[in-house]
Amino acid sequence: MANTVLLEVANRVATLTLNRPEQLNALSTPMMEDLLTEVRRLRDLKDVDVVVVTGAGDHFMAGGDLKDFSTQLHLGPQARLVAFRALIEKYINPSVEILQALPQPVIAKVRGACAGFGLSMMLGCDLVVCADNTKFTTAYSAIGLPADGGMTYFLPRVVGARKAMELMLLADRFDAAEAQRLNLVNRVVPLAELDAETDKLVARLQSGPRFAYGEIKRLLAASHDQKLESQLQSEAEAFGRCGGTEDFAEGVTAFLAKRKPEFRGA
Repeated sequence: MANTVLLEVANRVATLTLNRPEQLNALSTPMMEDLLTEVRRLRDLKDVDVVVVTGAGDHFMAGGDLKDFSTQLHLGPQARLVAFRALIEKYINPSVEILQALPQPVIAKVRGACAGFGLSMMLGCDLVVCADNTKFTTAYSAIGLPADGGMTYFLPRVVGARKAMELMLLADRFDAAEAQRLNLVNRVVPLAELDAETDKLVARLQSGPRFAYGEIKRLLAASHDQKLESQLQSEAEAFGRCGGTEDFAEGVTAFLAKRKPEFRGA
């Protein structure tokens, strides 16, 4: 373990930290391995209400580590094809799939550089709190690559096909205000308030109906590929599961009593 990705749990909140601050948390091959190891650990954790994904130091992630990737340039074209495809299929794809399948709300806490795979990771999170100093770019086409980490899946679903095409073909940089206008982030706050705003959102989610949150995530994730009839059936089944929980009974009771509900996630 190179400790390029850290997983810490405190007060039922799991924090996944991209941990190469001197390199702007750029993604290296050892970091790919560490990421998969830690997200597998995260998947197996019990008693976690919310997950926060962030970067160590002043940045979220500045994309791939090109110095690391350049060590493959001595290989011929076919050998590079095989090597890079193998890395993505072995480490990147399962990491993204595991993060997407988590039942807990996943919050990206973003500052500084957010590019390439960093942007893919951010897009794969459920909510994004962003510092006003953040700079974004898809980055890939600038070095002759298409995408990885699910960017071509997430981006058009968030900004639409036409804008996604522009962002990926041109790879222009844009700021936090533009990211919010494009619905890429939920909240933009001054850098000094980023931690506090994220903590506030975490606390709100922790006090909410956490079983229902998992159902909401599953329904929304499946909706893109479902026909209306199938989605309605999925909603009915999820509604029934939630209707049988203590949280539902507490929510109704609290509403009728005109008090704040005290959900327990069960």
